[in-house]
Amino acid sequence: MILRSLRWRLILAGGGAIVLALVLAALGLALLFERHVERVAVADLEARAMAVAALVEPQPDGPPAFRKVASDPLYEQPFSGHYWQIGLGSSVLRSRSLWDFGFPPAEAPPDPAPPQGRRVLALTGPLERPLLALEWWLEVRSGGESLPLRIIVARDRAELDNARQGFLSDLLPYLGLLGLCLLAASSVQITVGLHPLRQIRAQVAALRSEQRARLGPDMPQEVQPLAAEIDALLDARDDELTKAHHRAGDLAHGFKTPLQALMGDARLLRDRGEADIAQSIELVAGSMRRLVDHELARARIRSDRLVAAVADPAVVIGRVVAVLQRTPAGAELDWQVDVAPGLAARIDPADLTEAVGALAENAVQHARRRIAISARRDGAHLAITLRDDGPGAPDAALTRLRQRGARLDEAGDNHGLGLAIVADIAAAAGGELMLRNATPGLEVTLRLLSAAKG
Repeated sequence: MILRSLRWRLILAGGGAIVLALVLAALGLALLFERHVERVAVADLEARAMAVAALVEPQPDGPPAFRKVASDPLYEQPFSGHYWQIGLGSSVLRSRSLWDFGFPPAEAPPDPAPPQGRRVLALTGPLERPLLALEWWLEVRSGGESLPLRIIVARDRAELDNARQGFLSDLLPYLGLLGLCLLAASSVQITVGLHPLRQIRAQVAALRSEQRARLGPDMPQEVQPLAAEIDALLDARDDELTKAHHRAGDLAHGFKTPLQALMGDARLLRDRGEADIAQSIELVAGSMRRLVDHELARARIRSDRLVAAVADPAVVIGRVVAVLQRTPAGAELDWQVDVAPGLAARIDPADLTEAVGALAENAVQHARRRIAISARRDGAHLAITLRDDGPGAPDAALTRLRQRGARLDEAGDNHGLGLAIVADIAAAAGGELMLRNATPGLEVTLRLLSAAKG
């Protein structure tokens, strides 16, 4: 699941790059620190070598002699980690810290000679400890003779290693904190960078809920081609739907004339005394005519709802009730209308009139004495509920009708669009049609998206 997330892919890739960069930075800083410490140590060894060289005193009439060694705690303690050794001809003088250990003698300077007669060596000292050493070759002239002077000043590398370890111990927490800050900054950067995709998701949801007709050009440059392709796809879909609706309407209109002719022939047969044949023809033609009216109404449902299409439930319900109260069946019923003020539905007013009219006609057909109609706000939706006091419907039928793709029974006399068309109108407007037995009667609720009343 994480690998399918673009956000997590970017975070993991960025986190891996940050960790790799910090590791390389830690190694590089450790190497630089080690070289710096070594340069400082070599500079210290050079200074100590100069002090050790001062122990050799040339004599005007004889070989050079060694002065008395000054007391230095670093070189007095055995195996202290700080050592020096002087080789003058065959004579060798060592620091007390070397104890019984001596560096290998050298009879002559290396060839070629190092710059300024100095070179840095890696030696093994007492107790097999690695040492950083500075070797310095000089010539001492005394009594007409020239003797080679070899000075070795060394220190234990453990001190340098400890300094590096201490540096890393101090550095790692700061690198960890830096890594967390970089990860947080990377996460913010990714969130900001992916925000246009979230914007597209919100606008696609607005398309589905018919709050807007198209994504539009107000998109970042990188995702504008995607938005343009989606809008082009929506345009092509709407064109196809419009053509399909026109074809369905044309087909239904084409059937109306032959059906009227059949109904006329049925009347002629009835006048001639062929009542059975006339009744059969009228039954078949009537059924076909209801199907034609069904498809005509369905073709009138606009699939490309506009955001500006807003209907006032109070006005629509008032008109429908006023019409039905003038019918013989509707005049005998008690109409109870309770519509909250200020309601508006995101649906074409003509479609809402057809839907409410079909539900009200169905209620008139089954009600005994009373029909109650109410409209109320339900969060982001509004619910228009019609309830009659008739016999209701079998629970098994209600369960079947709630299933996806199920259609309500359209059989019966001409009573408007039928509940199936009402369900189609509700679905096209982003709503739904719900039914339940109210005991007594049937309660039908048309749930639609609410809109701001203009």
